[in-house]
Formats: sequence, structure tokens, C-alpha cells
Amino acid sequence: MKHWSGIALGLLMALPATAEIGDDGLHKQPWMRDTFKDLREDLEEANGEGKRLAIFVEQRGCIYCTKMHEEVFIDTGISDYIAEHFFVVQVNLYGDTEVIDFDGESLSEKDLARKWNVLFTPNIVFLPEEVPEDATGIETAVAVMPGAFGKGTTLDMFTWVAEKRYTLDNGENFQRYHARRIQERNNGSFD
Repeated sequence: MKHWSGIALGLLMALPATAEIGDDGLHKQPWMRDTFKDLREDLEEANGEGKRLAIFVEQRGCIYCTKMHEEVFIDTGISDYIAEHFFVVQVNLYGDTEVIDFDGESLSEKDLARKWNVLFTPNIVFLPEEVPEDATGIETAVAVMPGAFGKGTTLDMFTWVAEKRYTLDNGENFQRYHARRIQERNNGSFD
């Protein structure tokens, strides 16, 4: 009997960990912040910590959100990078929690998603360090990552934003940056 219980325990330990699901049915990561969803205050707090603000729009039952949480964010290299460089606020595509957009408008999560024209989940909106008073979050986003992507693309997008590569005048937009990073990984020169 001990032999079978040892095998069962070994099999359970070999299974990948799954992301925690919150009361709202959304996946939760330790680096997600539970805030009052006043985006201007969240931006100030992110800046105060030397981090970039990222808004994750997700929905209950989203198979692509599950893919990201259970196949991509489970990678400690990616998860640690996000925790170190980003202040992440989660928004429920169909949620009723009040959110205050950067332009001062107070609305439900679902109305914010509609206002920002979010059609797919997951949808990650990356914000600059400064947002004008009359602008919305989506108007000032430095990048938007709509949908589920693999580990390399995801890490490259977070890195591209954290390093402010969108401000460089070298012609290396995200697609070129990502292609270069793929080449570096394939050549074994990626750190």
C-alpha cells in the first residue's frame, strides 16, 4: 500500500500548479493588487514603487485567461519579472465594481471595458508613467496585449514596456524587438 501512495504522491507533485481562482471567478496571482480601482491613484502608487501600471482585463470562464495563468504566468521567470517591474490591477470584463478612469469618470468595470473597446480577454493595457488629466487609460496606453500569447511573446512585451523601448527612435518597434529576441533565444545568446 505504501508503494501506491508514494506513486500517487509523486504524480500529484509532478502536476503543474494551477492559479488560484477568486470569488469573482477570475484567476489571481500574488503580484495582482487589490486596489480601490482609482486608476490615477494606482498610477501614483506604481510610480512611487518604481513600477509600471498594467491593467489586466479578464473574465470568468475565459479559456485564454486560464492558458495565460496556467501555462505562462506559472513560469517563475515571467512571474518574478512582472512582480518586480509591474503594478497589476485586474478588471473584470463583466464586473460591477466601480472604477475611476484617468479622465475622472466613475463607472463599472464592464462599462470601463466597453469605453476602452475591450473585446477579448485577456487584454493587458500598459500605461505610461504620466497620463494627462483629460485622457482615458486606453487613449494613453503605450501598448495593449489583446489575447493569450506564449511565454516568449509575453515576456518580451513586458520587457519592451518596462525598458521603455517604445520611446526609442531606433526603428525597433515591438515586432522587430520580439523578432530579435526570438533570434537571440534560438542562437543561445539570450540571457
